[in-house]
Amino acid sequence: MFTQVTYRQLERASRLHEGQPLSIAVLGTAATQRIAAALTGALNLRGFDTSCYDAGYNQVDAQILDPSSELYAAAPDHILLFFCIEKLLEDFRMEPLSARTAFADKTAQKIQTYLHLIRNHLNCTVFLCDFPTVNDGVFGDYAYSQPASFPYQVRRLNFLLSEMAAADKALRIVPLSEILAQEGAAARDERLYHAARMAFTDSATALLAQRIANEIAILRGSLRKAVILDLDNTLWGGVIADDGLEGIELGELSDGRAFTALQSWLLELRRRGIILAVCSKNDDANARLPFEKHPDMVLRMEDISVFTANWNDKASNIAAIQQTLNIGFDAMVFLDDNPFEREQVKAVHPTVTVPDLPEDPAERLSYLLSLNLFGTSSYSEEDGQRTAQYIAEAARVEASKTFTDYNAYLESLDMQAECMPFTPYWYERIAELSQRSNQFNLRTLRMTAADVERYAQDENYITRAFTLSDKFGNHGLISVVLLKRQDDGWFIENWFMSCRVLKRGMEQFIINHISDCVDGPLTAEYIPTKKNALVAELYPTLGFEEISRADGAVQYRLPMPYTPIPTLIHVKEPQ
Repeated sequence: MFTQVTYRQLERASRLHEGQPLSIAVLGTAATQRIAAALTGALNLRGFDTSCYDAGYNQVDAQILDPSSELYAAAPDHILLFFCIEKLLEDFRMEPLSARTAFADKTAQKIQTYLHLIRNHLNCTVFLCDFPTVNDGVFGDYAYSQPASFPYQVRRLNFLLSEMAAADKALRIVPLSEILAQEGAAARDERLYHAARMAFTDSATALLAQRIANEIAILRGSLRKAVILDLDNTLWGGVIADDGLEGIELGELSDGRAFTALQSWLLELRRRGIILAVCSKNDDANARLPFEKHPDMVLRMEDISVFTANWNDKASNIAAIQQTLNIGFDAMVFLDDNPFEREQVKAVHPTVTVPDLPEDPAERLSYLLSLNLFGTSSYSEEDGQRTAQYIAEAARVEASKTFTDYNAYLESLDMQAECMPFTPYWYERIAELSQRSNQFNLRTLRMTAADVERYAQDENYITRAFTLSDKFGNHGLISVVLLKRQDDGWFIENWFMSCRVLKRGMEQFIINHISDCVDGPLTAEYIPTKKNALVAELYPTLGFEEISRADGAVQYRLPMPYTPIPTLIHVKEPQ
């Protein structure tokens, strides 16, 4: 999974035709043929059947400014815009000296115009490469503090692009400057640009393609949500049972700084919303001791959602953690210093991401950072509350063990659901849940924050977001339904839900609610994927009747009048 794929391998993969259909267009001010081939191959290796429209050399204006262009006819799901640094320098030198301090702002405005024109014709995500800093030698090192210099303007332009992306949720910045820096001298060959207008080498092209393919996979729900952590010689140096609290390596002791740095990074992931769990071969009391008592521990017990320390094999413990978290194995990363343990987990759970950590603790964090494992396409404040939600879920599981009657347990939870239309507060949160939900997702249509906003403002849609809380805490946003107006009624365009709240009556609560929202027949569809078999028979269990099947998809209709299904969930009125 983490071996660098070469350009030739990507080129061969570009001829594959299996998986989920996806379309992309590539436009640039340099030659784009090899970028298009590599990107097609990288996407195919991620499980897509990719069609790519390559506009060719320097066709940005011709394709974007012309309403009848091949770009708009292709109607791609994604667009890659690439403006090469050599062409940017040529444009800079065409500017009068007196106007060069405004070059970045002028260029950013031009790019913004391109984006507006694309938005007028297409509903797609645009990937825009940033610019590597190139010192043209005119001012020497003084260039970095001279607004009229090219390096200064490039840095400002990159900042303006980031500002644009922060305001436009359908725009994603591709860190080309970082990718080229990673390759170093191997990234560029001036002869390639002068002879064939190729902006960088095949090795850099392969890295760029894989980076973009990874981002597109994230947009379509391929997210890593949890890190499962070994303890001895992974979170700290030494063995807690043998070395004792004073003997393990943390802080200033031996390799302690390397372990502390790793913990600090993991804490930042937790704050961002990544779940942390422990899977250790240890006595439980010994395993907890550093979290509770060691002054140099960065991570504490409140940062861990599931803590498992026993003498069972780690593959079995990871399976138990997966059941508690209720996420896919492919959403989990397992960190362990022991190659034997890593190989065992890889063999039993092949979809779990298991990085081969370097033997030297000082090299591990930089290695993990290079893998770019925890990309996301959105972020909201609720993400930081995820650890508390899973700790509360563990408390629910323990409480359920005291009941012999499941309905009695559900009634004891005192569940309350809140339902509301899409509002700006929810845009990012809905997009995040859309991208994270795979198992309970009837049609698997992903939404960006820009999509959510568009639906909220369209009178042809009824939008609903649902939250759920109980005596143990608040689950936050747990489900989203999008109803589309049709000539003879309404269609459930999109319905997805967090698996954390399965089997508590929320599905019935939602159907009861939306059946009251519509003024005509209600139809629905189930489109099967590799991950959503969980809801294959959901609609029949809710009273829907099958009306047709085509290409694996099943269409349903809800008979009217509809009799609500009893649930133990109460309506919480908005405050």
